[in-house]
Amino acid sequence: MDAQGRGRADNIDPADQWVLNPNTGEYELRLTPSAPQSAVPGPRRADSPVPGDTGAVRSRTAAPDRDTPGVPGPRRRRGVPEEPPPGRRGRRPEKKKSKAKKVLLWTGGITAFTLVGTAGAAYLYLEHLNDNITSLSDDGASTGGFSKDKAINLLLIGTDKRTGAGNEGYGDSGSVGHADTTILLHVSKDRTNATALSIPRDLIVDVPDCQTEQEDGSTKVIPGTENVRFNTSLGQDGRTPSCTMRTVTELTGITPDNFMVADFNAVKTLTTAVGGVEVCLAKNIDDPDSHLKLSKGTHTIEGEQALAFVRTRHSVGFGGDLSRIAIQQQFLSSLMRKLKSNDTLTSPSKMIKLAEAGTKALTVDSQLDSINKLKDLGLELGKLNTKNLTFTTVPVVDNPAEKVKATVVLNRATAPTVFQMIRDDVSFTEVKQKAQASKNAAAAAAAARLKGTQSAASEVRVRVMNGGAEAGSAQATLSWLQNDEGVTKSENAGNAPQELSRTTLEYAPDQAAQARKLAAIMGLPGTALKPGKSVTNAQGLPTMTLTLGKDFEGAGVSLTAPAKVPDSVDKSTADKVECAK
Repeated sequence: MDAQGRGRADNIDPADQWVLNPNTGEYELRLTPSAPQSAVPGPRRADSPVPGDTGAVRSRTAAPDRDTPGVPGPRRRRGVPEEPPPGRRGRRPEKKKSKAKKVLLWTGGITAFTLVGTAGAAYLYLEHLNDNITSLSDDGASTGGFSKDKAINLLLIGTDKRTGAGNEGYGDSGSVGHADTTILLHVSKDRTNATALSIPRDLIVDVPDCQTEQEDGSTKVIPGTENVRFNTSLGQDGRTPSCTMRTVTELTGITPDNFMVADFNAVKTLTTAVGGVEVCLAKNIDDPDSHLKLSKGTHTIEGEQALAFVRTRHSVGFGGDLSRIAIQQQFLSSLMRKLKSNDTLTSPSKMIKLAEAGTKALTVDSQLDSINKLKDLGLELGKLNTKNLTFTTVPVVDNPAEKVKATVVLNRATAPTVFQMIRDDVSFTEVKQKAQASKNAAAAAAAARLKGTQSAASEVRVRVMNGGAEAGSAQATLSWLQNDEGVTKSENAGNAPQELSRTTLEYAPDQAAQARKLAAIMGLPGTALKPGKSVTNAQGLPTMTLTLGKDFEGAGVSLTAPAKVPDSVDKSTADKVECAK
């Protein structure tokens, strides 16, 4: 009898005769079932460790005792009743309700979901993995979750609170769980590139008021604080990850779609699951604080040693938080390469270990509270080539108000450009510029509109209309143009007939010099200039029409998206091996 015919008499799908043994991570051919068992394994018992999990065993949901251990039996074809397993009731364990979980450093666990989304092994573990996941409310601080047809902004948070067996020697024993490590991961709309923006924990920011959901279901508004360290956006006064979300939005103008938080054990289990991560050192390191001792050169590290590597700071760079951010970025680049390598993708045992480690280590927002949602996110992230993933850090300078330098403040010369590039979905690598080569003709035409002579500001006649900007923007812009920029022949024309997504300046051919001057004053791109016709102003003279669209951010704020990262901003890509200095 051939493979197509085996099992048909018993209404068994032949494809399901190859089943995965969760204890070994290998596929086995089962021609006849040994005993009726559940088609999908339930959560492991509290005393049964997951392969590759070097930390303490966790018991989110206790699994019922099994009379017959081993691999799951074959799955019945749809429509055919399944004989109930002996000694078990016909219902799966109730999923544990999401509640606040103590969470720590994110170290690349999200990449595991790229693998989960493509691995056949994941199907057998769906319900089991769902029970591993812990979620918290986003409290309305997010966009409502990522979309497949839009750019993705994922906030990755880690804290300095000691949780998990074997982690007593790390972090701050008295900490309430601050945002010790924070990365805003931006993935472009076309999935060709991404930017991982690290936010220093000691950056001085304003933490806004935040509404949080309490464990009993009630809500509480936690008052904001001004001029405090960024890390206090989590844990301090009972703040949850949604408060960190609101702080990031306040700081960058970017609203995250989702958040993820992970614990120290993620570093241990993920690196062990993939057989270690290769790192490079430019010098010997012996750091008693992080317990890292490695010689100069290349090493493959995992488990406790990997955790010590991402925690070290006193022996690298300048010995501060910014130096630790750099070494973490190098580690994450290496982990990303290993996770997406062929020897990981083609190994069922590694895939299962990664799925177990990722779901146990992560706490996610309520928009990502199932393995299917995480799988969808993973599939989107899986489209990215690591050579087009850029790691960078929010540009900062030492706090001028301090004699003994302990905190940093935004570098006002370069940070706004970095934030705007992310908001405008501009690539930090060359890939997007190359992909847009075919659009050069249109871009050149738009740029040409800005070239040529410019009229004096006093000769520019323009009427300002609000076409989707914040209420009062037209009058505020008019006042700024007249009082600060000398465009005295301007007037407020009220609201536009319809809203526009982009700000436009329409002008007649003989007003091109005026249009170029106004574009220079306001920072309008060539694409905002629309050759057309003029209108008559209150004095009966021909005038241009400036319509403020939804992209307008305020009088004096440039609307020209930067085309490249400032040279002073440090950046690296995930495909390159760099040695910690």
